[in-house]
Amino acid sequence: MAQFLKIYEDKPNEAAIAKVVKVLRDGGLVIYPTDTVYGLGCDITNTKALERIARIKGIKLEKANFSFVCHDLSNISDYVKQIDTSTFKLLKRALPGAYTFILPGNNNLPKEFKKKTTVGIRVPDNSIALEIVRQLGNPIVSTSIHDEDAVLEYSTDPELIFEKWQDLVDLVIDGGYGDNLASTIIDLSNGAPVVLREGKGSLDIL
Repeated sequence: MAQFLKIYEDKPNEAAIAKVVKVLRDGGLVIYPTDTVYGLGCDITNTKALERIARIKGIKLEKANFSFVCHDLSNISDYVKQIDTSTFKLLKRALPGAYTFILPGNNNLPKEFKKKTTVGIRVPDNSIALEIVRQLGNPIVSTSIHDEDAVLEYSTDPELIFEKWQDLVDLVIDGGYGDNLASTIIDLSNGAPVVLREGKGSLDIL
């Protein structure tokens, strides 16, 4: 059964974050809060963990459209091709924030994603998520946790999330109630921004 760990967003506890990082380094799956919906994540460098997430989602790993949750913009440049000035300015305006940006991937992508030409990048405006990635030292691969309830779509209550997911993951963070609106997805892979999904992130940045 998974651990259930309370972390306060306004002042994430170092020791608690270190616990989460250890679970990730050991190949565990973690459910954690973001600035939008709760996410399911694992260490980007751990193949077995990536395969577990793909199995839970019922998809083939190489076909999965997972996001990379990064700590900041310099973190992003490790995985995407050189970006032009206008793209960089847009990212700087929007991040950290409730956006997923689709960007052209470079050769540093983990081998499981080598066939992909693009990658979805997130820098959430949530201190728990950012601290985890900062302490881990590399991004986590992430996907939203959907709810079977068609009306809700996303679970927002950490205790209910724990109840449902405790046998599938290794740790659930209680970071307070989540949002039930997902991130805005903007495709920047072909130059001009294309909005693929309007979510929580405002389109005023464009």
